[in-house]
Amino acid sequence: MITGNTKLLGVIGHPVEHSLSPAMHNGAIAHLGIDYVYLPLPVKPEDLEVALNGFAAIGLKGFNVTIPHKQAILPLLTEVSQIAQAVGAVNTVWRTEDLLWAGTNTDVEGFIAPLKTYKRDWSQKIAVILGNGGAARAAVAGCAQLGCAEIHITGRNQLKLQQFSNSWNNSPISVNLHVHSWEKLPELIAHADLLVNTTPIGMYPQVEQSPLSAGEIAQLPVGAIAYDLIYTPSPTQFLQQAQKQGAVTIDGLEMLVQQGAAALKIWLQQPVPVEIMRQALHQQLGTVLR
Repeated sequence: MITGNTKLLGVIGHPVEHSLSPAMHNGAIAHLGIDYVYLPLPVKPEDLEVALNGFAAIGLKGFNVTIPHKQAILPLLTEVSQIAQAVGAVNTVWRTEDLLWAGTNTDVEGFIAPLKTYKRDWSQKIAVILGNGGAARAAVAGCAQLGCAEIHITGRNQLKLQQFSNSWNNSPISVNLHVHSWEKLPELIAHADLLVNTTPIGMYPQVEQSPLSAGEIAQLPVGAIAYDLIYTPSPTQFLQQAQKQGAVTIDGLEMLVQQGAAALKIWLQQPVPVEIMRQALHQQLGTVLR
């Protein structure tokens, strides 16, 4: 029952109609029995600052941020967490007690959550990350938090790779970060303990595609972890290939659940029902893909 007292949360993006976050968060809200609602809020890039003022005027408690606003919103916030500054992107915003906007990035927490369930000495492990976009930045920060000995980034565009590398120059992460062209992949994969796909290649509906050739994935050591940030389909072609090589596989659904749970915990300041959020996502995905 939505009333004049119902507190508002949401997700901003352009487009935002495809977002699974409302199903996940409203599932948790219903389970908790609290007077909140979580809404998809379409905001065009040129309207971002105006939207923020409007959110303040109507008393919005907090919101998630998705493409294309994750970087653009940074200068509009009064407070930005260290992890969001390191990643260069914000995905969760809330109103402070002083009625100012503060932001952080829970993608990093979401990324490492499923990895922590595997009892491994990450200080001895090598991570190889496919792609050099925003998702790759969260993966780099996550691997650094885990304490990986080496973090290797690969991409096809040399200019973007150089920009990616330069953006970490003033960060302690740069010590363990190495950037390579795509041609180096077979050699890198042969030593990978963790192989992460942050590219959109293989995402529904292009379900037959993979970021790697059969020859490249064949270099993956048995027992390595293959992690695809894509969650539709599950498993992706990339994960199917990795599984055939004897790899442990993780899809992007758990990252989506855990980053959402971390955001909801910030807004509500109380424990949140992660399993309910996971079930709501599975149910929504089943509806979308039918």
